[in-house]
Amino acid sequence: MRTLSGVCLAAVLVAGSCSSPADDASAPADAGDTSSTESPTHEAAHEPLRGKRIVIDPGHQLGNARFPDEINRPVPAGGFTKPCNTTGTSTDDGYAEATLTWQVSTILARKLRRLGATVHLTRHSNRRDRWGPCVSVRGRAGNRWKAHLKISVHADGSTSQGRGFHLIAPTRREDSKPGIHRPSKRLAKSIRHGLRARHFAVSNYVGENGLDFRGDLGTLNLSEVPTVMAELGNMRNRQDASIMTSPQGRQRYARGLVTGVRTYLHR
Repeated sequence: MRTLSGVCLAAVLVAGSCSSPADDASAPADAGDTSSTESPTHEAAHEPLRGKRIVIDPGHQLGNARFPDEINRPVPAGGFTKPCNTTGTSTDDGYAEATLTWQVSTILARKLRRLGATVHLTRHSNRRDRWGPCVSVRGRAGNRWKAHLKISVHADGSTSQGRGFHLIAPTRREDSKPGIHRPSKRLAKSIRHGLRARHFAVSNYVGENGLDFRGDLGTLNLSEVPTVMAELGNMRNRQDASIMTSPQGRQRYARGLVTGVRTYLHR
């Protein structure tokens, strides 16, 4: 999540995205319809997340660095303003955070849809000619869809010695919706359980036992549904980077997140 610069454009803030209709072709397809002849018991067994609405926010956009005026424009972030977005970080070899978050998020969305969930993503492409959406849009995305939860997928860019994942949940704030702090903390713990179950290392350099609580992030502050920011690891650490850059590693991240979602929803 640590960045190289800052994110977005006023004309598109209302629309909630900077992508064009053509970008929709790159979004993951919905799972096929379940046969109407299946019994409720069959559906519960094969689609345990049926009826659940989940928002996935793949952090950043690959082209953010090419639109400095747009991404640096101040937007609401929960009682204060912040830049619309940032460029994100990368591995030492140049594998971008935006690409990691997109690839993990689309795998995660596909898996959740197969379990019956309705999934919405905050962006529908990973392109160098696109930017955004702003953190103000990302923060409110779960509210718009009346989601049961929202996961913002990121990666950190700290010193090379630090490694491991951590989960950021919103702090209790006077201007936040009542009742969001506790379920968000429970969601963070559930996702921590899921990632641990896939043998990912807990952060040794930030947070406490893999959990961190912050009140300065619009993506969390503006949410009216339980939300968490999943920092999958440190892209500047060689061990974390080797997992992130491998297809098997990204699949493993997605499986851990699915386990966390199911744990939180008791499914």
